[in-house]
Amino acid sequence: QVQLVESGGGLVQAGGSLRLSCVASGRTFSNLGMGWFRQAPGKEREFVAGLSWNAGVTSVADFAAGRFAIFRDNAKNTVYLQMDLLEQEDTAVYYCAGDQNGVIVRQTPAAYTYWGQGTQVTVSS
Repeated sequence: QVQLVESGGGLVQAGGSLRLSCVASGRTFSNLGMGWFRQAPGKEREFVAGLSWNAGVTSVADFAAGRFAIFRDNAKNTVYLQMDLLEQEDTAVYYCAGDQNGVIVRQTPAAYTYWGQGTQVTVSS
């Protein structure tokens, strides 16, 4: 089993930045593909960004391109989501997730086995 704990969410003004962190414990983190998803009220959970076990493959959703970046530090069992130029539309609960297929980046929530509890990001005008 893998336990994932997110942190770094909060309230930020539009145009600002946040860095989310997700620390993993349990099974070997470095074998997992990792992803960030988000869910706004009344909407489905959607893919934000993901990367393979060695960060050799990365993927970022179109709405996040040029603003968000994902990276990982396997020595610290941590994956990060750097979010810049935040917009009100980015307000959501952000979740990190672990995929047992660590080679590719998958964008559907059902592909991920492990989930954190989520961290709230609120962007004000």
